[in-house]
Amino acid sequence: MSIDLQEWIIEADITSMQTAMEAGSLTSEQLVQIYLDRIDKYDSRINSILEINPDAIHIARALDKERIEKGSRGRLHGIPILLKDNIDTGDNMHTSAGSVALAESMAAKDSFIAAKLRLAGAVLLGKTNMSEWSNFMSSKMPAGYSSRGGLVLNPYGPGEIFISGSSSGPAAAIAANLGAAAIGTETAGSIVGPASQNSLVGIKPTVGLASRTGIIPISSSQDTPGPIARTVSDAAIILGALTGVDEYDQATCASTGVTFQDYTPFLDVNFIRHARIGIPRYYYNHLDEERLVIMEAAITTLRNEGATIVDPVTLHVEHNNWNNDVICYEFKKGLNQYLSQLADSAPIHSLQELIEYNEKHADVALQYGQDTLIRSEETTLTEQIYLQKKQAYDELALSQGIDAVLEKYSLDALMLPGDVDGMYIAARLGYPLISVPAGYSSHGMIDADGDSTKGPFGVVFSGRAFSEPTLIKIAYGFEQATNHRIPPQLD
Repeated sequence: MSIDLQEWIIEADITSMQTAMEAGSLTSEQLVQIYLDRIDKYDSRINSILEINPDAIHIARALDKERIEKGSRGRLHGIPILLKDNIDTGDNMHTSAGSVALAESMAAKDSFIAAKLRLAGAVLLGKTNMSEWSNFMSSKMPAGYSSRGGLVLNPYGPGEIFISGSSSGPAAAIAANLGAAAIGTETAGSIVGPASQNSLVGIKPTVGLASRTGIIPISSSQDTPGPIARTVSDAAIILGALTGVDEYDQATCASTGVTFQDYTPFLDVNFIRHARIGIPRYYYNHLDEERLVIMEAAITTLRNEGATIVDPVTLHVEHNNWNNDVICYEFKKGLNQYLSQLADSAPIHSLQELIEYNEKHADVALQYGQDTLIRSEETTLTEQIYLQKKQAYDELALSQGIDAVLEKYSLDALMLPGDVDGMYIAARLGYPLISVPAGYSSHGMIDADGDSTKGPFGVVFSGRAFSEPTLIKIAYGFEQATNHRIPPQLD
């Protein structure tokens, strides 16, 4: 079989890549080179890649040899994957969370999930740009900006247009086909938000499904890594590779017996006809006319596919103003722990030292200030008060949030608009979300010439803890019924 690789790679999925490699018409080395060529050609427009793994070609070549001699390790064998820059890799790449303070910092070893990806045979292609410190640095900093990498631009412009969430680099890169898929991280909306704005699938797993060890943190109760991909199938394949109990991340103990190493059996196009899906209208009220039309069309699609729609449903915590003290406390504690373990050569080893470094290098480090870092450093919560507040948040969200409404109406999931407004209840509980492309809107979208343009918008399905199988079934059914994704025009 002959393949025009340059044309074929656009929108090629992981399954077709594996089929081609097994047939001998494609190698991992060729895949890596194609993506490197695309990065060289297109990334200057969107600024999504911070650095390339200098060993990527060598790793791919070794995996090709292994495939011939021993066979494939599985679905990710030889597949090039990009990682957000807050995920440790024990190789020749840096891990900086987008900060110039850590621009030369290299991790001593792989994060838990990087090691899992390597074991599955993935090629770690490079590190992506991101919102600095996962957008927990300054209240004035735009999503997608870092002092190390500058501003990520949405490839559907590409101008200074709405990018959403701190995993902006992974999303922009995969939307532009600069890698097969990427790993992002989310505290509240930072996977599903960028996925929605880049016509991608993003899975924010239940906290505890995938380890956070070796990931620069914000919140121990909310942080989780997850896949960003072009299809539900690709995202499901990657999700299975990330699961596993990690003795250094206590949250993963809760995943014993309720997670899977393979989520592809849940790619069930028929489930949607039996699904019961709730519409929390409160989170639709702020939408402009174009995006509301997209959401109404999504509801119509679900109905046409046989789903039962319960519209509206009400979450009693919708109007609550969440106190950020808990997150600031967790951020300070977690970041101090991470920074304290860095090599002696690193210029910072605590949040206070980071603040001082930024002040000394304000010309490059403080374009948008650091009020969030300072507020976190100055938090006066004690451990006891923190635990009391966190327990109150959890109890309120459980008794009046997602679980309550799903039980009341016997629902499988909720469907939310693909912006961050509806994500906070799931975030506070550590519950899963999955974003799927739903259409295109001109909201916030400006092209490189400064003109209004159409950009992607997605729907997000939300469910109970460890309900990823159900959410994948619903998302897959919706995706297959609509096929909304259109790649950006970069040429």
